[in-house]
Amino acid sequence: MLKLMSKYLLIFFLCFAKITSATAEIIKSISIKGNERITDETIIIFSKINIGDDLIINDLNQIIENLYETDFFNTVSVSVKNNILNINVEENNLVQSVEINGVKNKKLKQALMDQLVMNEKKSYVEAKSVEEKLKLSNFLKYSGYYFSTVDLNVKQNDDNTVSLIYDITLNKKAVVKNINFSGNKIFKSRLLSNIIVTEENKFWKFLSKKKYLNENQIKLDQRLLKNFYLNEGYYNVKVSQTNANIIQDNNFNLTYNINAGKKFFFNNLTLSIPADYDPSNFKFIQSILDDMRNKPYSSNKINKLLNEIDNIAITKQYEFINASFKEKIVENNKIDIEFIINESQKLYVDRINIFGNDITNEIAIRNLLIVDEGDPLNEILNNKSKNNIKSSGLFSNVDYKILDTRNEFKKDIEITVTEQPTGEISAGAGYGTSGQTLTFGIKENNFSGNATKLNANLSFTSRSAKGGFNIIIPNYNYSDKSLRLNLSRASNDYLSTSGFKNTITNFTLGTGFEYKQDLFFTPLVVMESEDLTTDKTASSALKKQDGNYNTVELDYSFLYDKRDQSFRPTDGYYSRFNQALPLLSNHYSLSNKYDFKTYHKFSENTVSSFSFHVAAVNSLDGSDVRVSDRKYLSTRKLRGFEAGKIGPKDNEDFIGGNYASAASLSTTLPTLLPELESVDFNIFLDAGNLWGVDYDSSLDNSKIRSSTGLSIDWLTPIGPLNFVFAKPITKASTDVKQTFRFDIGTTF
Repeated sequence: MLKLMSKYLLIFFLCFAKITSATAEIIKSISIKGNERITDETIIIFSKINIGDDLIINDLNQIIENLYETDFFNTVSVSVKNNILNINVEENNLVQSVEINGVKNKKLKQALMDQLVMNEKKSYVEAKSVEEKLKLSNFLKYSGYYFSTVDLNVKQNDDNTVSLIYDITLNKKAVVKNINFSGNKIFKSRLLSNIIVTEENKFWKFLSKKKYLNENQIKLDQRLLKNFYLNEGYYNVKVSQTNANIIQDNNFNLTYNINAGKKFFFNNLTLSIPADYDPSNFKFIQSILDDMRNKPYSSNKINKLLNEIDNIAITKQYEFINASFKEKIVENNKIDIEFIINESQKLYVDRINIFGNDITNEIAIRNLLIVDEGDPLNEILNNKSKNNIKSSGLFSNVDYKILDTRNEFKKDIEITVTEQPTGEISAGAGYGTSGQTLTFGIKENNFSGNATKLNANLSFTSRSAKGGFNIIIPNYNYSDKSLRLNLSRASNDYLSTSGFKNTITNFTLGTGFEYKQDLFFTPLVVMESEDLTTDKTASSALKKQDGNYNTVELDYSFLYDKRDQSFRPTDGYYSRFNQALPLLSNHYSLSNKYDFKTYHKFSENTVSSFSFHVAAVNSLDGSDVRVSDRKYLSTRKLRGFEAGKIGPKDNEDFIGGNYASAASLSTTLPTLLPELESVDFNIFLDAGNLWGVDYDSSLDNSKIRSSTGLSIDWLTPIGPLNFVFAKPITKASTDVKQTFRFDIGTTF
């Protein structure tokens, strides 16, 4: 039996060897011909074959494919004879130089160069030249040059190299003349225009790049519009194809097609958690769900709730969980939502690889991440990291991928970013009942590639001249705290109203960070020098304040922000407390301030708000509070009265008070003039008071002032225009009324 089995095994191996020898050969040598620049060793490496390998005849095509993929060769042929692998190649020409003609702007020219793959010292592949032209053409189109043309001239040189010459005709940029919203019967076009990025071409927008037709920008606009409608309850909204129609020359009409559908509301909202989790940790989540019931559907509210779950996951150390939700449409345009918290597989971060950051330093991106290499990986922390990068404002696109590794319990994170311009130059002009205003500014939000924010500005009015420079360095010294520095100087002339003028030089150094969810803490050290001069007609008590003052103080604030959005909020509230505590001074005083504002939406175009303001300053060394440190109520907090012309007086000078308070109730009105969509109407009721000084003044009336009226905001062709019609209800006899006020201005 054993002999028989041995015989069969021998026959099997002999047959296998015979079959193998018929289909494969052992490569004993490799012969390469036709190469001039590229070495034999390089060709062997890219062919992915070595001497001694078993070469199956069918793999010859794979060798050819491997060599073509290098872009080094124009033709490749491969054969095998007598165990010799013969490779014959014809090399592609080398690109000696690349020129772009017809583009004078150096920045645009470099951006076009960056689009090209076939550049100097690379192989010229004729088949890819069409792709290169298309790249340039699309880039120009996305940059607003819709009517540009791109031609390629390939010049053959004597040394088997080529010169690539791109002849570009830019023509005029395509300009957005008008923006329309088709199908929109719910919101004002003005409101929608403020949501999108693209702007209509107005003469004061001569520095803006947002007025040019840009396909990438239009796609972003579509996403912004959809998100806006989703947050307003329109669950089935569709923002279909956007039409760009040329009207004359290079001017286009841009139309966004919107089908909002019906408005949906939250119905039953439930939370499911693992059985072994403590339900008491999620009581706050349940209270939010109860409050959301019967409210208009909002994707922002869903995301905010998921953020609250994120916070619980982090603080309660639920490292391996993921949160999701299921939506179900029920009758009467209502939506049931089940929020689900599940335990996830225990995974850890192995490596984090970042690509595309040519300007931004890698460490600046890593500082935005919640997770680090070696940390637990879960969906919650992952999403927060991704959102942090997206919301930084540094990138137009963020691709965030989780990749498998050889270890089933470890994952790699691959982040690819697309950088965008972060600089901004602005100028502004305004005119109103208070006089003329001129402003200039320059910003850079990614200085040195570290996400550092720089801001320099100048402003001039009939009463003041101010200039300042500030810098904010995020994640300073590898922490989650920012470093803030500010230097400013201001000269103010209040002789005609308050009997003094001053020049203040200010240096501020501090930090800022999110202390808890939605609670922000900003401590600052302020060094200030003031030169104060009073009017010759001022009282003796006021004249005593003439002189120079130097102060070092700790200025800190807490901000609790629960608004649905910072721009034109419709729901939520914010609360801010600020205190300035003197450390070193030749005139000690303590300043406190508190502001609160809440918003409530009653209908599509009706949003009510209530605000409250209180401020106090008190002397700590027994001296009079400096007139420049006293509190005043602006025309925004108390309408119907001239700025700085209420409260205590010293002879004819309004000298402010040690205490101030104000409250305001405001409501937007439904569209009164449908044909003028760019006009908003608001009715208001204001109340406020200013009182208390350290010495006997000619008048210190603590009477509460109040007013009511109508404000109109109108976006005109020459800039935003604001009218205020106010009628004082209660006032002191010395107060100066202002029943009408207007301001007009713009930033370009």
